[in-house]
Amino acid sequence: MESGHAVTAFAPVHSAGVGVRYDSRWVLRMVSFRLDQPDLGSASLGIVAPRSAAATALLGLLSGQIAPGYGRLRVLGYDVSLPAGRAAVRRQTGTASRAARPVGLVAATRIRSLVERAARRSGQPGSDRHLLVAAILDRLALTPWADVAFGAAPELIARKARLAVACVHQPKLLLIDSLLDHLQPLDLTVLADVIRDLKRDTAVIALGASAHSLGLICDENIALRGGILLGRPRSDLPDGSPGGYPSAHLIEAAEIP
Repeated sequence: MESGHAVTAFAPVHSAGVGVRYDSRWVLRMVSFRLDQPDLGSASLGIVAPRSAAATALLGLLSGQIAPGYGRLRVLGYDVSLPAGRAAVRRQTGTASRAARPVGLVAATRIRSLVERAARRSGQPGSDRHLLVAAILDRLALTPWADVAFGAAPELIARKARLAVACVHQPKLLLIDSLLDHLQPLDLTVLADVIRDLKRDTAVIALGASAHSLGLICDENIALRGGILLGRPRSDLPDGSPGGYPSAHLIEAAEIP
């Protein structure tokens, strides 16, 4: 069914040869892949990728911010080529990105206020919003830091705060953008533990430069290289076989224009 309405039988993400073009050039071309829900826990996929226009385009597609230039993409059962589908994905997706240290007003804002603002923007009712903010701060062990200015928080706490902002509205899909990159080993272990706990409730797609770091939180990794999303071929499947998918995702051959 081609509509902006959810189809519960669909995998969290199902891409059929999607591409994105900026101006006159294609910045992202994806082989077909499918992120399936495993029997236990939630789906997770790591994408090894440097920061680039292609990575930005991929996050834009998966978060419902942009439409594909060609191909078909469903996220959470919604067709993101349609405005209604993209709007639905935006409501049910959270993105936690590693960014430069904040300056100005954002740096001076308390962590609790940043999370409250995210809950308010998600459209949660007032009473529910306060409960959700308190719950995510407690779950991520951020309550002792709630009244600390975001710019004054240690790096690990700042990254956990970005997760709280992304997850306060209880999204069905959590996108992680370079959040595990360039951390000390102990901080990396702590943050990976936090994300694995969040995986109980949400599917996760994580982008980052380190396959090792992504492997701490994701079932499998694929790569984004030269603007093309690549996956490992399944040599044990007969040509054209529709069954026998891996637990996390399926990679198929696809013609790329």
